[in-house]
Amino acid sequence: MANDVKPTRKNLMAIEDRIELSERGHGTLEKKRDGLIMEFMDILDKAQDVRGDLAQDYEDAQKKINMARAMEGDVAVRGAASALQEHPEITTESKNIMGVVVPQIESSRVSKSLDQRGYGIMGTSARIDEAAEAYEDLLESIILAAEVETAMKKMLREIETTKRRVNALEFKLLPELYENQEYIEQKLEEQEREETFRLKKIKEKKEAEEKAEREAERAAAEEAALEDAQSETAAQSPAANQ
Repeated sequence: MANDVKPTRKNLMAIEDRIELSERGHGTLEKKRDGLIMEFMDILDKAQDVRGDLAQDYEDAQKKINMARAMEGDVAVRGAASALQEHPEITTESKNIMGVVVPQIESSRVSKSLDQRGYGIMGTSARIDEAAEAYEDLLESIILAAEVETAMKKMLREIETTKRRVNALEFKLLPELYENQEYIEQKLEEQEREETFRLKKIKEKKEAEEKAEREAERAAAEEAALEDAQSETAAQSPAANQ
């Protein structure tokens, strides 16, 4: 509340400094918010593409594994799956987007050649090879989707946080500071007017006193001159009588 602030020039200067700092911060946060939104829209477009690819890869993988089961049987499919020796490796790093740290997922040993899958080539059919390849593609899509979705969620949280800060400055802190500034300026103007009026009254009183003193001195001088004249006249009268 403005009434809780003491109307002093020191407080006014402090509030003006806070206003300047808050306005700069508000501008910086607005730029960050707009930049984050632009980056988020780019990631959102990418996420939509990734989701579409993921759904398509999942559908293809399901079709091909069902076909392999139908043609080769569950035992052959499970045997080929259990023959895998080298499992995929996932490593995570981080990258900075507008001050937001998002994950960057790297994968290796996901896609494999026929001789790297572990099962014997002669003992399996092309249906199992197609199913294995389809699930390798699906796994790569899942890894990419995990990276993009995580980045999108982090960006969205940072956007919401930045928006709250911008709104807090714009609709709460800055209006309160402006109100306090206006209140102090009005109080200081009132104090200045009162001080000016008081000084004017003091000056008028002093001038009146000085005028009264001058009039008293003049009256005393006139009275003294009159007394001197009367004394001189009285002194001259006996001489004239003689």
